Amino acid sequence: MSLLKTMECRRLWAQENEMVEERYELSMERIAQIYEETACAAEFQDYFRRTAGYILMVRELVEKIESEELEQYSYGELAAYNRKLYADLMPESYETSYANPAYAVKQLGREFGQLLCVVYAELRAMIADAYEHRLHYITVGAELFIELYNLFEEELPDEKEVKDAVYWYMSDYCDVFYADRIREGVDSSFSFAEEIIMKSDLSDVRYLFQYGEYITDCERRTAEFLNTLPEEEIEKIAAAYVEGFRKGFELAGKPLDKKQTVNIRYAIGFERIIRAAVKGFAKLHLKPVISRYALHSVNRRRSMKIGYSATPVNRQYEYDHRFDEALYYDKAFYERKISVLKAVYEKYETEANGFAGPAVLEVFGEEPFSPQTKPEACALSEKQQKLLIAFAGESSEIQSKYIKPEERSFTIIAFPTPEIGADYEKIFAETVKINTLDYEVYKTVQQNIIDALDQAEYVTILGAGDNCTDLTVQLVELSDPQKETKFENCVADVNIPVGEVFTSPELKGTNGILYVSEVFLNELPYKKLRVEFKDGCISSYTCGNFAEEEANKSYFRENVMQNQETLPLGEFAIGTNTTAYVMARKYNIAGKLPILIAEKTGPHFAVGDTCYSRAEDVKVYNPDGKEIIARENDFSRLRHTDMAKAYFNCHTDITIPYDEIAEIACHSADGTKTVIIKDGRFVLPGTELLNKAFG
Repeated sequence: MSLLKTMECRRLWAQENEMVEERYELSMERIAQIYEETACAAEFQDYFRRTAGYILMVRELVEKIESEELEQYSYGELAAYNRKLYADLMPESYETSYANPAYAVKQLGREFGQLLCVVYAELRAMIADAYEHRLHYITVGAELFIELYNLFEEELPDEKEVKDAVYWYMSDYCDVFYADRIREGVDSSFSFAEEIIMKSDLSDVRYLFQYGEYITDCERRTAEFLNTLPEEEIEKIAAAYVEGFRKGFELAGKPLDKKQTVNIRYAIGFERIIRAAVKGFAKLHLKPVISRYALHSVNRRRSMKIGYSATPVNRQYEYDHRFDEALYYDKAFYERKISVLKAVYEKYETEANGFAGPAVLEVFGEEPFSPQTKPEACALSEKQQKLLIAFAGESSEIQSKYIKPEERSFTIIAFPTPEIGADYEKIFAETVKINTLDYEVYKTVQQNIIDALDQAEYVTILGAGDNCTDLTVQLVELSDPQKETKFENCVADVNIPVGEVFTSPELKGTNGILYVSEVFLNELPYKKLRVEFKDGCISSYTCGNFAEEEANKSYFRENVMQNQETLPLGEFAIGTNTTAYVMARKYNIAGKLPILIAEKTGPHFAVGDTCYSRAEDVKVYNPDGKEIIARENDFSRLRHTDMAKAYFNCHTDITIPYDEIAEIACHSADGTKTVIIKDGRFVLPGTELLNKAFG
């Protein structure tokens, strides 16, 4: 299993680690003393002792890694040690963990409990840092802990002193954590995960523990299952993934030969597929850029995970800490992050220009998670919400100067994990089938739908039964129907699997109610979701997740609207992948499908930016040669005059399943009505093939 002696990450961080070696040893000696001391106030003694114990456990981990002791462990021994590292976050321990804001505030008081809880969560990144040999990261975290202990050592400090210590740690090391994070996204020399993928003996699933992530039976069973598949099957799956990425450039007329790197994102356990994909990308002359999802507070993006990851040890823990930046985020911090962003992209301009985009392998199957919103957790002030919205816009604008949207692309594909249930292997096989459906067949059927929609002035969508959807979507007007089209014919390229036609609606004239009985958005469940639009923008919203109406609104506002006042309808689409829909109903997994597949199983409506965000001026064509002209709306048109108001930096798809649809019809200016879907079935001539899956 050993890779330690050959891992480039040891050499990558050699200089930084050497510079802090003495500081590391001194800090660990001091923390060992703190573990034994009883100098601070009694109510804080347990926090500092337990946190010191955790840091000393990390020191032990560093020693085990350096001595290669872990290389001799059996799978069972590695699993037991892995569980020990993450024991404090597990659901059975979390109620009495200082990582839990409710417990921390109860034990330490509101004044300090929230602060020290955030610090403890920040220190949890030390485990990954140990595996990646980032000794300098561990050292600065240990020094923060010692600084805080010193403040509490003899008498209770002023709250401002503690806040200042946390603030300046986040601000000072933003130059390190945030800078490294940006560089990781474009620089292929960060090869920690690549070496695990390409050099490990994947038949020995002990390799899973080399990441330093919490490893469950899900990761083990995934890896073991993939090891049973013949090489030709693995290569077929990887080829669909790689080819989708290549097609994204080809169909958009973007030159791939100018690019040098591709960002691979995946779930741990899928290394056999990723290894084949890395080889496939190499044939396109692309090197992999692979990084872990963000662990440090200054890098995190709410609960979004961008990078490789494993099954969360506790999703409530992640939800509790999604707004930790509220403790320190202000205008000065905003400006510091912007300055770091500019400096890093200027330094690595060549690498950024050679970045082709992300190739994402998503997974689905986990049990639905309904979060508990805790008043003790950090919450953003209105001022901070506005600052973060502004930062998202300005940082995207800066990034676009170096990684030009008109020159990059992406692809996304999804597969189930064993958490999906007893039919895992059957569902996996059907998902492979869905991901490799005949491109040409769907291209033809979807063109028939587009031909009808191109004649329409607007589209109406009516819900069936208890679904109260009653929505009118206004469409862009064509000036030259022989050369122009309103909808993109989406085949298996950037969004795998095949199966949708989509447009950017005109906002004025888009009105009505969107309702879904149950849907997952950004990995969170929503029940009885109701969103109302007026002239294409959200005017009201609610759901039925909580007993209190205000809690329902806050839930949607925080997690979908990203705390913005409103969002436009950025996309309207009709999904055509009835095969995926039938699979979901057959195995009763509709609630577990990722949006990537779910959006193909009915009409869907994206709130936020359009699909062409920041690349509206790049001409895009359908396979029939017609230019797709519906690439912008009233907001994105402001990009030339007021960039701050042009984009919302989010895009969330909301899908209504076929069985909740009474009718989708297009209406022409002369009053002609053409029905596309009636009572959940396709009725437009030329689309009958799509109903066969229902058979």
